[in-house]
Amino acid sequence: MAAPDTREHRAPPEARGERVDQYLARAFPDLTRSRIHGLIEAGHVLTDGQPAKPAKRLRGGELLSLHIPAPVAAVPLAEELPLAVLHEDKDLVVVDKAAGMVVHPGAGHASGTLVNALLHRVKDLAGVGGELRPGIVHRLDKDTTGCLVVAKNEQTLVGLQKAFKTRAVEKTYLALVHGVPPAEGRIETLYGRHPVNRQKFTGKVKDGKQAITLYRVLESFDGAALVEVDLLTGRTHQIRVHLAESGHPLLGDALYGAGRKAKGGAGEAQERLGRQALHAWRLAFAHPRTGKALNLEAPIPEDFTAALELLRGTPVVPEAKRKPAARKKAAKRATGRTR
Repeated sequence: MAAPDTREHRAPPEARGERVDQYLARAFPDLTRSRIHGLIEAGHVLTDGQPAKPAKRLRGGELLSLHIPAPVAAVPLAEELPLAVLHEDKDLVVVDKAAGMVVHPGAGHASGTLVNALLHRVKDLAGVGGELRPGIVHRLDKDTTGCLVVAKNEQTLVGLQKAFKTRAVEKTYLALVHGVPPAEGRIETLYGRHPVNRQKFTGKVKDGKQAITLYRVLESFDGAALVEVDLLTGRTHQIRVHLAESGHPLLGDALYGAGRKAKGGAGEAQERLGRQALHAWRLAFAHPRTGKALNLEAPIPEDFTAALELLRGTPVVPEAKRKPAARKKAAKRATGRTR
């Protein structure tokens, strides 16, 4: 467990006029600004011996004292749940999230989440955000499978957050969609909450954040297609929204493709999946501490592979009965290429 930490820093003259929270975030880059804000609100930051306020403006020359308490136990309980780990070191872990698993506890999901599983699986968590908990950097929807990276300490969390924000992380997905889109395309829109249905998001807003999705059709079928998607931004539901609003919602997407009826092989594939057909296939980024290139790939799940075989008219063979060579061959056929 990480020990308490007290730091002192003399604000230079050129810091005059800066907010305390903004300056401390630059002075201590291993802490997020939200973490520093929380420490200030809790009375753990002093300016010349007096409790600081986040918006206080510096004069320059003040002695800033910052006390970081020992992390407390997180509220979520550790649970022994199935968890496929693709990569792990002392700074981070990359998992292959299963379908049906929520990333973190929330309303209606107090247990059985990825965070609960990580608290049991990962034994060397430091104090991320002031708690002994995994540092969730990005999220996948409940029914989306595949690569998800988690920070084990605050310094790694800051580094990964910066990499995602600056688009230094390559995120590649596989999707099965209704109909056959043009061979490739770029979807770029403003993005925000849907004005009527607050559970949904949309790219049809006048004001919002930028959202960019690139896609390429890997394989076409009767009434459906296998599409490779690269996310240049990471907005909530972005792939689902962009593909749906371009006329090609994901198979099985009850929220954004509810009005689209799949027929024939596409209908069978959708029924076989029983969820939205989206898989976070590959994740590539530079390790925040070492700079080493990490390229992770999550195997295509059995239900996704079975849906593909139905679309191709290939008999479905249960995963457990396949020989290793057959499983490897199926994975290659699913993507249309090898690494």
